[in-house]
Amino acid sequence: MKNTALCVVLAALSPAVALAQIGNPAGMAPDTRFDRPGVPAPHQTNYQDRLFAQLASSGGQAEVEFGKLAESKADSAKVKDFARRMIHDHTEANKRLTDLADASKIPLPRDLDPDHQQIRSTLEKLDGSGFDLAYMRAQIVEHQKTAQLLEWEIAFGEDADIQRFASATLPTVLDHLQAARDIQAEIAHLTMAR
Repeated sequence: MKNTALCVVLAALSPAVALAQIGNPAGMAPDTRFDRPGVPAPHQTNYQDRLFAQLASSGGQAEVEFGKLAESKADSAKVKDFARRMIHDHTEANKRLTDLADASKIPLPRDLDPDHQQIRSTLEKLDGSGFDLAYMRAQIVEHQKTAQLLEWEIAFGEDADIQRFASATLPTVLDHLQAARDIQAEIAHLTMAR
């Protein structure tokens, strides 16, 4: 009786298992070249790699631009120091990502996307502690999004070099996120105390 039940369950699952293997679950392009079965040739990117590189590049450019704005407009010395760190760290990461994207022939955006243009426009209108709070809040959101993007690439990317870049960059982004949270909390506390 147990064997019959097991056979019925396996027979029912067989089509589902077979169908799960059909298609392109890794997001590989149809023209992906392989060194051997299951191992893409070097610099073979999938859709996730390309989207990751473009989104990460856009975010990295914005971080540098927002950092320069904060360096000149911020009231708090801690915010200015954080902004300098963003300029330095994201300039370095942007260069590494650009080199990887060039090697894999991934086109990267040259200008800020509309979301980052809106953030810049909002920040340009602010001064003093209002600027500091808005900049640090934006930094928290941006670094949360970047951390998720890096984790997504680590899990679903195909290009090993881009995945290694994401793995190496994630701890720095998480450190930036924690620093942004700490600074924002301190500024908010000081603002409420006034």
